[in-house]
Amino acid sequence: MHTVAVLALDQVIPFDLSTPFEVFSRTRLPDGRPGYQIRVCSERDEVDAGAFTLRAPWGLEGLQDADTIIVPGVTDPTAALSPAVRDTLRSAATDGTRIASICVGTFPFAATGLLDGLRATTHWRAARLLAATYPDIDVDSDVLYVDNGQFLTSAGAAAGLDLCLHMIRRDYGSAVAADAARLSVMPLEREGGQAQFIVHDHTPTPQGAELEALLAWLRGNLSRDLTLADIASRAGISTRTLIRRFRDQTGTTPLQWLHRARIRQAQHLLETTKHSVERVGSQVGFGSPTTFRDRFKRATGVSPQTYRRTFS
Repeated sequence: MHTVAVLALDQVIPFDLSTPFEVFSRTRLPDGRPGYQIRVCSERDEVDAGAFTLRAPWGLEGLQDADTIIVPGVTDPTAALSPAVRDTLRSAATDGTRIASICVGTFPFAATGLLDGLRATTHWRAARLLAATYPDIDVDSDVLYVDNGQFLTSAGAAAGLDLCLHMIRRDYGSAVAADAARLSVMPLEREGGQAQFIVHDHTPTPQGAELEALLAWLRGNLSRDLTLADIASRAGISTRTLIRRFRDQTGTTPLQWLHRARIRQAQHLLETTKHSVERVGSQVGFGSPTTFRDRFKRATGVSPQTYRRTFS
């Protein structure tokens, strides 16, 4: 039987904390025996979990002989990690313990230094902050989870379920994992990554900025086959000046901004209308249905049809 120790940090997110119980506690081996023993471990006897206070039966010593340690998310991912927790996690890693994080639990995990030089993920809204806070980590915000072997990270809370099922499959095989997935009313594998859930907001442009009127015009003309020269002509400036001002005020190039705007509008139309995929692609300025499907899947990780089934 594998021992899974769930590390309850202060201000732990309750859903993230309960995720391992949802999956691992339902896991049964072919002979009916439970596959996992689960512990809740904390540095203190009582843990602030927002709506309630949690009493942890195990201290940090419960992490030391565990096969797997799960680090759930916390409400303040930038909170300092205590030296005792950091040292215990690093010691466990030295002993070969598998360590995984759920959602923004990647932040306290990253604070140990164990993810330096590795690829990792977290909730897409926190991905930029993770990359800025820990520049030695290769942050991938498009996937549901990342498996580096000993160290694993997942995106949002639901992606924590995907990660737990993945670990069960590693430990006991696909049949046991599939049974745990059915009991959790989850597919063993979900199509696409978390890119399909990302809201592609544009970089805010200060009110009264030079490009404010131009951006409004672009939003109203997404269906047109606009070139860089067309946009520069509309703004009354050279293409070189246009690119420089765009980078200064939006952080991206005019054509990249236009592409993101088209994808976001396509998402909106797929969610709120019954227009055919071909019509949606045409309305947002893609030259052919094939081009639209290809560009949409690159941006979101799923096809337009799959996106509509998920979000309409």
